[in-house]
Amino acid sequence: MTQSLRRGLLLILSSPSGAGKSTLARRLMEWDPTMRFSVSATTRAPRPGEEHGREYYFNSHAEFQTLVETGQMLEHAEVFGNFYGSPRGPVEEAMRDGRDTLFDIDWQGGQQIRNSALGRDVVSIFILPPSIAELDRRLRGRAQDSDEVIQGRMAKSQSEIIHWAEYDYVLVNDDLDTTFAKLLTILEAERMRRDRQPGLSEFVRGLNKEFDAR
Repeated sequence: MTQSLRRGLLLILSSPSGAGKSTLARRLMEWDPTMRFSVSATTRAPRPGEEHGREYYFNSHAEFQTLVETGQMLEHAEVFGNFYGSPRGPVEEAMRDGRDTLFDIDWQGGQQIRNSALGRDVVSIFILPPSIAELDRRLRGRAQDSDEVIQGRMAKSQSEIIHWAEYDYVLVNDDLDTTFAKLLTILEAERMRRDRQPGLSEFVRGLNKEFDAR
């Protein structure tokens, strides 16, 4: 069977801070270099060393609003006075090229993308910690945040975890290697779904012609 170019899918990873989402996303990009990581647009100013189109697409408030109003954002939200969102154009281009796009976003962004025109191409995965005590330990183990910041992240985690049932798959990250192997199993199975194999109907027609020729 000659496989036609499949339509790329949108892989959404969400989790509370400290559950391992970003590490899993990085491993996934290393495992499949053809996968595109969704670069967000933002209205905040670039920080030293950041480049437009690499860390973020940097837009003015007016430019960002125009993108939203013209339907060019798959999802967007306001965070501490600045807007963030996922541009639609690069995602659709990757899909046409048969490349998957990985989104490292929260439940609100994931909900918007699932409800968008591209929702049928979404595969959503929520990553849970093995326990709240372990989540707290991981956050403190980073040695990057104050106790106040950590308490804020823990409080936000509770509000995020309640949305676990909105996702297609849920993985408990009690062991990073095991969780990553499960993530790959999900991705490979989703890529092989019948509706993501564009050459399958033609192949079956060919099989039926062989029957008729017997």
